[in-house]
Amino acid sequence: REVVDTGTLNKAYIPMLSNLSPGELQHAEDALQFAKDLVRDWLVRYKFKDWNTHASTGAPVTDEERNRRAREVADQLCDQRRWKTHGRSIRIEDLKKMRVRITDYTEQPDLADAIDRYAALLRMTFDSNIFKVLEDATHQVYRAAANPAIQPGSPAPEQAEKADINVECGKCHSKHVVQIDLRPGLPLQDGRIAYPASNLLKCPRCGNDIDLTEVRRQIELMTKKSVVPRGDE
Repeated sequence: REVVDTGTLNKAYIPMLSNLSPGELQHAEDALQFAKDLVRDWLVRYKFKDWNTHASTGAPVTDEERNRRAREVADQLCDQRRWKTHGRSIRIEDLKKMRVRITDYTEQPDLADAIDRYAALLRMTFDSNIFKVLEDATHQVYRAAANPAIQPGSPAPEQAEKADINVECGKCHSKHVVQIDLRPGLPLQDGRIAYPASNLLKCPRCGNDIDLTEVRRQIELMTKKSVVPRGDE
């Protein structure tokens, strides 16, 4: 953009750009244009679908005006000079400054609760090892592909008699240490939770069921021994 606008390039960019091939630069430009196309298409088809009258003049809104307004919004959202980083969230106030009408859903408690619940499920999908959520009006069950985190200082897998794994609840995010016995008769160490026979650990804090089946499989594969459950405690 700087080269197009001024005909020159800041010398500070040269070392970085020298490591990029023309194909990589074109790929980045294509990705930017694709992002703009997605925004424009969504605005015209959904956000501006029922925009039929100009609020200031009362004149009817044409298809060309919808498309032109969508292009303006897309260009602003894809302007790196404005946002600086991809990690920055775009707030309602930012959109209002761009003259985009926004309904603040937090002012409607029922709608806000429904959206917050759905957003929490999405976060769990992307930020945790949960891959399935089964839910009804009163209960939730989470299916997780948990990876065992064996504590430092544990013996080699083949000689191990037990394993400690760190488990984080996908619902309340409390953390627990589960003791997995690989032979009968071992004492339960302080601060540990016994591995349940059902493979479902009930979170002591919120009662959420945490599926440890994949953890058990991995431990048995690593140690070549069978897990000895203590029962559902």
